[in-house]
Amino acid sequence: MFIEVIKPGALSSFQDLGRHGFQQLGVPANGVMDEHAHRLANALVGNAQAEATLEITLMGPTLRFQAAAAVAVCGADLDATVDGAPLSPGQAFVVPAGATLSFGKRRSGLRAYLAVAGGFALDPVMGSSSTFLRGGYGGAQGKPIRKGDMLVLRNPRQEFPVVSSEIATAIEAEAGKPLRAVRGREWQAFSEPAQRNLAETEYRIGAQSDRMGYRLEGAALLLQEKLELASEAVGFGTIQVPPDGQPIVLMADRQTTGGYPKIAHVCAVDLPRLAQCMPGETVRFTLVSLEEAQKLDLLREEAFNRLEAHLA
Repeated sequence: MFIEVIKPGALSSFQDLGRHGFQQLGVPANGVMDEHAHRLANALVGNAQAEATLEITLMGPTLRFQAAAAVAVCGADLDATVDGAPLSPGQAFVVPAGATLSFGKRRSGLRAYLAVAGGFALDPVMGSSSTFLRGGYGGAQGKPIRKGDMLVLRNPRQEFPVVSSEIATAIEAEAGKPLRAVRGREWQAFSEPAQRNLAETEYRIGAQSDRMGYRLEGAALLLQEKLELASEAVGFGTIQVPPDGQPIVLMADRQTTGGYPKIAHVCAVDLPRLAQCMPGETVRFTLVSLEEAQKLDLLREEAFNRLEAHLA
C-alpha cells in the first residue's frame, strides 16, 4: 500500500527522534525539529513515538492515498483538507482509499507532522529513518519527497485510539512566552551588557535560518575580551556566538562540534516552540536554573507518560 505524491510542497522529509550514538564519528543526530508535535501525532494514531513522521515545512504537499488509513497532523496549522473538507490539527481521522490529503495557506506555525497508523516503510540508516538532506541519506533516499514518489505504508490501519483533549492539551507547548534558557559554559566570559541583552531584548530570526541553525539578529553579544576555544560537542538548543556578536541557535541538523563561545542553551521543553517560528519573527529569552530546566523536562515526560498510559 502506498501514498502517491501529487505535489511535493516546499520541503517535506521523513524524520524520527534522531540518529544517536554517532556524533563522535562526525555524524549529526538529525531528527524532528518539533518533538512535541511528532510524538503527539504518533500517539494519536497508536504508533510508537520513535516511528517516523513526515515533517512538512510551510507549504504542504498533496498526497493521494491508495488505501484507507488513520492519520494525524500536529504542529503547524497549514490548512489541511481531505478532498476539500477541512481538518483540525491535533486530531486523528481516517483518509478514505482514493482520497487526497492537501495543505493550503499557513495559519500558524511553520512545521506540521503527519503520522500514519502503522507507519511508513523506510530503511533505517544507523538506526534512524531521519533524513539528512546535506548528507544525502536517510528517509526517502536522503531527499525531500518529490512529485511522483510512492510513499510505502508498512501496515496501514483505520483504527486509532481515543485521546482525551485534556491530556493532549497538557502536552502542547505554551505559545507567546519567552524561550527559557540556561546559562552556557562561557556565560561569564561575556560582558554584562551582553548578558542583559540576551535576557531583556528581542531577537529577529534571520533569513539564513534552517534545520541546521537559527541565525538571530539584534543587540550584539560581545565578549569581555578575545577568547580562543577548542572545538567541543554541541547540542540541540546551544546558543553559539560568532565574532560579530549575532547569536546562532543550533537546531536538529546541527554540526557535531563547535568552537564559538556558548552563552546559553535553550531548554529542551521550549525547542518545539522555537522550531515553529519562521524567519522574520522575533523571539525573547528568559534565564532559568539548570534545576528548573530539568524539572520542566520531567513534567513534559510525565505528560507523555500519562498519554501512553491512557492509550494502554
